[in-house]
Amino acid sequence: MAAIGEIAGLLTSLFFAVNAVVITKATRTVGSSVIANRARLVFALLYLVILNTLLYHQVLPFQAGTQRWTWLSLSGVIGLAVGDAFLFQAYLMVGARLGTLLLSLSTIFGALEAWIFFGESLSMREIIGIALTLGGIIWVILEHGSHKSQALRPSALGILCGVLAAIGQATGLVFSKQGLAGNFSPISANVIRMCAAVLALWLVTLLQREAGKTIQTLKENPAAFRLLALAALIGPVFGVSLSLLAVQNTAVGIASVLTSLSPIFMLPISYFYFKERLGWQAIAGTVLAMAGVVILFLA
Repeated sequence: MAAIGEIAGLLTSLFFAVNAVVITKATRTVGSSVIANRARLVFALLYLVILNTLLYHQVLPFQAGTQRWTWLSLSGVIGLAVGDAFLFQAYLMVGARLGTLLLSLSTIFGALEAWIFFGESLSMREIIGIALTLGGIIWVILEHGSHKSQALRPSALGILCGVLAAIGQATGLVFSKQGLAGNFSPISANVIRMCAAVLALWLVTLLQREAGKTIQTLKENPAAFRLLALAALIGPVFGVSLSLLAVQNTAVGIASVLTSLSPIFMLPISYFYFKERLGWQAIAGTVLAMAGVVILFLA
């Protein structure tokens, strides 16, 4: 299929938008973004191991080689363990719509990292794209319209968490690109990333002596348990695997744009599901931000 990369990118954005809703609800149910992230990654690893075994008859892709394992492991720790921890906290503090919008900053941070580490200079068009995206996000943050239901007022700490999540995702994407060289399977790549993320996250959990608390909290919240199992399938398995497929089968710039369209999908979700009243500033700010992303990456 000629447009498999572009289709995968669009589906990634849709899955990430739905995942944001499920994660927001699960995090508020369990009362801890940290516990939610620990459980979700374990579920995701189990799903991916099963999927990799069915597709490639291997529990883990040991044939990938040391260099590929290194790049993808670093990608998993930074993008999934650290980055998603900040993202969960952002969802908890500022809501799914604004959290998802802040995550779209990953496209800008990705461009900056490419400039810093690979010497790719920014053109005037790219600078304009950055300015438009930042302007749109600031516009949404400063909106003073009325909100209902589960909508939250932006907080400085919540916004900071969203920005750090975007940096984590951008860095994870840069490292993943290195690990995917040679048409390596996105599913197997995701298994490696998830292994590293789960090991890193649960090592910290054990050192903090919070493993028992995590398990007990999930036992006491079966609804959150089910939501996290669903979120693991939607986000880390389907969403992340599709994003790797997009990066592998189309230009990085196009893939970055298409995998960053979750805020557009979030507008109707926020309106119909969360019952948020979206003022014209929220809509205009989101459109402006995404227009900046398009200008930044499309010639």
